[in-house]
Amino acid sequence: VQLQASGGGLVQPGDSLRLSCVASGFTSGDYSIGWFRQAPGKEREKMSCINQKGDTILWAASMKGRVTFSRDFTKNTAYLQMNSLTPEDTAIYLCAATNSDCSGDASQYRRWGPGTQVTVSS
Repeated sequence: VQLQASGGGLVQPGDSLRLSCVASGFTSGDYSIGWFRQAPGKEREKMSCINQKGDTILWAASMKGRVTFSRDFTKNTAYLQMNSLTPEDTAIYLCAATNSDCSGDASQYRRWGPGTQVTVSS
């Protein structure tokens, strides 16, 4: 039973990335999927969430207008599309699952993936 985030990498400022969060061993459609990120030397930051109905919420004001999120229930996968990336977006991006509605409280998420590194640099 696990989550696996992927799609990170080294990109230049202004580039886009689509991160995927694949669930295995459980039906992710029964869960809300939250995205968090942690930059070097900083606390983990809540970013966004998509719930079991596909409703979304964005907490990271810095990502407003630059991010879309979706999920494919048939593939047990959630996606985070990020555009116009800046060096400030450099972080490890993590996805997590909660069997309740979306929450900004990380302690509500019982399943976590190991994260994927996103580095934005020229």
